[in-house]
Amino acid sequence: MTKKDFIDCYNRIAPYIHKTPILTSRLVDELTGAKVYFKCENFQRTGAYKMRGATNAIMQLNTEQKGIGVITHSSGNFAQALSLAARSLNVKATIVMPSNSPQVKKNAVAQYGGKIIECASTIEARQATTEHIISTSGATFIHPSNDLNVILGQGTACMELLDDFPNLDTVICPVGGGGLLAGSALAAYHFGKKCNVIGAEPSEADDAYRSLISGKIETNLTTNTIADGLRTQLGHHNFPIIKKHVQQIIRISEDDIIQAMRFIWERMKIIIEPSSAVALAAVLKNTTTFKNKSVGIIISGGNVDLENLPF
Repeated sequence: MTKKDFIDCYNRIAPYIHKTPILTSRLVDELTGAKVYFKCENFQRTGAYKMRGATNAIMQLNTEQKGIGVITHSSGNFAQALSLAARSLNVKATIVMPSNSPQVKKNAVAQYGGKIIECASTIEARQATTEHIISTSGATFIHPSNDLNVILGQGTACMELLDDFPNLDTVICPVGGGGLLAGSALAAYHFGKKCNVIGAEPSEADDAYRSLISGKIETNLTTNTIADGLRTQLGHHNFPIIKKHVQQIIRISEDDIIQAMRFIWERMKIIIEPSSAVALAAVLKNTTTFKNKSVGIIISGGNVDLENLPF
């Protein structure tokens, strides 16, 4: 994907997304010894960055595909994004959701017009249910993270960040399925000035960490993490990008995820979800790595079940 591809994508989706704010915190800078810039995609439409990729993917479909509709499987944020993007573009959306998805995310999908089909909370169940619906409806499948048009769209968040702060030394973002990390890595390559990209993921779902070491896609041994958006696997489209352009992936404990989430709520007065807190935790736990550097953190989303907070 070229620099022009990013620019064309951004111009295409701009009428349907927000250009989200970038916040700073003097306390965070003091604690880390770095200058930290938070790209707040929790203020994006649907409360997460995934509106970008969903919109771009639907806009790249042909007329026949748009007429039949789209389908995805998602634990929540991409489900909401595809539902709203589809409604904005007058396309039908079917969403396969694990039965244990946060109720707040199920409610939002319904409000955005997505048709929810529930399944068991395994990757195998998601895929089997989705494939059955595709075989009967003809809907076009849009993967939440392993789709080149989705990856391109997600990368526009980092593109915006680097447009405002082109001299960042590092960009850090959470990694689950790998769409945001791959897109950010490509954006940093095209729009940054020797900008390193680092992923952050829960120790309890560390497939990306192990994949970067082994050089091949590894599976999760466990997904027992509060960061529900990061329980998914890397894919064959995004992993080669990550392998080529991502310098490091930092693993974060559950306690550190919760502490970082609470820290932002209390000190910066913004709502973020656990998956987003992983990126800040990576900086707070590795201050010597980031000292005296300019660091961008992608706050990926803020969709939280207020009835089930970890603190």
